[in-house]
Order: sequence, then structure tokens, then C-alpha cells
Amino acid sequence: FPPQIWSFQPKFPIPPLTPSPPQGSPTSSSSPRPRFLLVFDFDETIVDENSDDSILRGRSLPERLRHGPGASYNEHMQRVLAFLGEQGVRAADLRAAYEAIPLSPGVAELFQFLSKHSERFEIILISDANVFGVEAKLRAAGLRSLFRKVFSNPAGADRRGFLTLGPYHSHKCGRCPPNMCKNKILSEYLAQRAREGAEFRKVLYVGDGANDFCPSSGALGEEDVAFPRKGYPMHRMILEAQERQSGTFRAAAVPWESAEEVARFLQELLRERC
Repeated sequence: FPPQIWSFQPKFPIPPLTPSPPQGSPTSSSSPRPRFLLVFDFDETIVDENSDDSILRGRSLPERLRHGPGASYNEHMQRVLAFLGEQGVRAADLRAAYEAIPLSPGVAELFQFLSKHSERFEIILISDANVFGVEAKLRAAGLRSLFRKVFSNPAGADRRGFLTLGPYHSHKCGRCPPNMCKNKILSEYLAQRAREGAEFRKVLYVGDGANDFCPSSGALGEEDVAFPRKGYPMHRMILEAQERQSGTFRAAAVPWESAEEVARFLQELLRERC
């Protein structure tokens, strides 16, 4: 049967957060190896805004910096950040803006759940934002330690204090922006972890955008689960793929409006496989 869009009805509330046992304790040493790989997007997934829009709020750009079809978005943001630096905006100012971006609904509760069950999930983040902003927000929210790896466009302060940005990599994918293909990143990560002996029962992907459709359709299989944010491009593209030709999108799809829905699904998943 083709995979379906699930309407998940939770049976149990999310348990309250309890501290994970310290490394080296008897409970920690007897914990099973991570059984699930959980992949997150950042913009409009972990945070409730596009982080580029957030740092530009209240700032006007000259006409020459309006994003047009002649340039990639990553190149556009490189020029925008250079302009901001010339206007006296320093990386430290932008860090504060990133730290202030609100989390998406239910994200705090989801990460409370993941903190309690950290031995069951290996968590990574793949974002077409930038590593400076992503790391700043994750640390401010107290979430960074839960992520094994963060993949994002390189960014940092130069000697002038300007925030500079670059592309993550090059690739040959025809449907992704030239600076990042999330499917390539995820596929290479899975191959690397397999060489290292890691085994995952399922890959679970939480996202919202068109560039999240590429990895969720390319790297996820029939045993895996995609969590598209309801009504966002990733969700619409999954529906279109299923309507166009059943079986072309292999993973199960569980749309969400609040990330608490993701937490409840994961809780049920752990109950089923304990």
C-alpha cells in the first residue's frame, strides 16, 4: 500500500522532563545504543520565523540588494550581511537578534521529551540558514547539547566584526539551491554512520520547506517517517507527490501544527518498541 498522510491522535500526555542520568552512571552505561535518527530543519521548524527575515526586521535595504532571479539566495545574503556590516551592524548585534527568535509552537515540549529519552535518539540539524545564527539560537534555548551534528552554511565574524557567509558545498541536484542539497548531506551522513557501526531503526525528518522535500523523498524509505509542518511547502509537495503517483514518496508522513504532536508520536513509537 502507498504511504499515507497520518492524522495522529495521541493516547498519552507528554511526560514531564526529568534529567538524563550523568555519563558513567549505571543507568547510562546500560542504556541501549540510539535506535532512531531524528533530523531537524531550523527556520520555521525549530524557530517560528525565517531567521534571515528576523535579523533584517526594522532595517531597510537599498534597491540593489533586493533579491532577484539573477542571484542565488545564499549569494544575496552574503551581500546583505556585507551591507549591514558597512552600516555598523556587527556580528554581536546579529547574535542577539538570532537569540530572540521565538521557538515554534510545541518545540520546547518536544525537546523536553527528547532530553528525557536522549539515549534513544541521535539528533542532527540540517539548515540552509547559517551556522552562526543556528548555533546562537540553540545555545540560547539550551538545546545545543542534544544535537550530535549541525550542518549549515559557514558563517562567522571577520576581523572587522562583520558577519560573513559562504555556501555549504556544491552538488549536482537539479531541484535544490546551488549552495546546499539536504539530501546529499543526509545520505552522506547515513553512509558515514553505517561505516562507524551505527544502526537506526528509523530515520525521522522534521521540516517545513521545499528543500526539506528533497531529503525526505530521497533518503527516507518505507520504514521512515517525515513530519512536514502542516500547510507549508514540504507538506504540499508530499501531497502532490502522492496524488501524482502513489509510491513515489515512500516514507510515512505525519503533518504537525504544534511540535507536541511530533513528541506524542515519538512517545508512541518508543512504547511500541520497548
